[in-house]
Amino acid sequence: MLLQNKEIPIHIDLPGDRGYDLVFSSISALPAKMRDAGLRPGKCLVITDTNVAAHYRNPLVSVLSSDGWDPFVLALPAGEETKSTAHLTAIYNAALAWNIDRKTPVLALGGGVIGDLAGFAASTLLRGLPFVQIPTSLIAQVDSAIGGKTGINHPEGKNLIGAFYQPKLVLIDSKLLYTLPRREWTSGLAEVVKHALIDDEAFFAWIEAEIRQIVARDPRIVSDLVYRAAGIKAKIVSEDEFEHGKRATLNFGHTFGHAIEKALGYGVFTHGEAVNMGMKAAVFMSRRFNRKVEHERALSILSLISSPTIPSSIGIPDIRMAMSTDKKKVSDRNHFVLLRRIGEAYVTDDVTVSDIDAAIAFALGRP
Repeated sequence: MLLQNKEIPIHIDLPGDRGYDLVFSSISALPAKMRDAGLRPGKCLVITDTNVAAHYRNPLVSVLSSDGWDPFVLALPAGEETKSTAHLTAIYNAALAWNIDRKTPVLALGGGVIGDLAGFAASTLLRGLPFVQIPTSLIAQVDSAIGGKTGINHPEGKNLIGAFYQPKLVLIDSKLLYTLPRREWTSGLAEVVKHALIDDEAFFAWIEAEIRQIVARDPRIVSDLVYRAAGIKAKIVSEDEFEHGKRATLNFGHTFGHAIEKALGYGVFTHGEAVNMGMKAAVFMSRRFNRKVEHERALSILSLISSPTIPSSIGIPDIRMAMSTDKKKVSDRNHFVLLRRIGEAYVTDDVTVSDIDAAIAFALGRP
């Protein structure tokens, strides 16, 4: 059993007084936590999507208003397609028309799409506004809301336009996860398992023991799951803010996953579903290079996280071609995160086309 004191914030330690806390609390605590982060009541711009707004817009506005904040809420369409220049411009237009100033915080209330988009808007509006993350999806609470990666997609690839821009605060309320559709919950589990595979074998063993309760979203363990997974991401970001070393291992499964998303068309798979399939390919490739990797343990857990089937019209060359615009390429070579063992990962570009094709074929179930 994981015994975590979730009342203690997890601090991300960064140079230049840019560190911030991951606070595990309810939305009702947000105004006090914003004050603790140095933000004072006034105008605030809340970016959300229509799905999340239906559940949490009114409670958030009520909490903010009662503390003297004047919130303006912009609810955008839900879905990966919202990470676009058109919706970024919509945020700019709304914010500037509302006469924001450089102290106006931008609050992202939503999953990874909203967090990435709102964060990029915050990084560029008036050359930088305070930014607060209020993640409402599992994938955002344990991964995308932590670490300052912001951005939008481009027709050539995922997240090709963006910036590192750290928030002032991340407020994580695990109770928000119970309104998630089942598909979004299981999608987020891919990132949780990823954290364990690359950095924490003990956490992976706990996931193995509790996997059926985890998939079922058992309230007795959800908060432990989120706290432990978020803590791994926070530790890695504190060590390597700009992905020059250890942080690159967080891309485990992503070189394959992003290519799958692009080949299919954004929005067909969720990000987590694509990463789950990408991790299967990465586990296969890891085993190809290191026979000591316990691939069956990893694959047995990944197989319990449901992913749709890729249509037969998408072939191995389509996915390999989609890798050509991966933003992590260096000197025209794709970089892959592989496992030395469960709990330890490394980055390499020493792979062949044959290695890549074999891994894709395995993930697609087309040996």
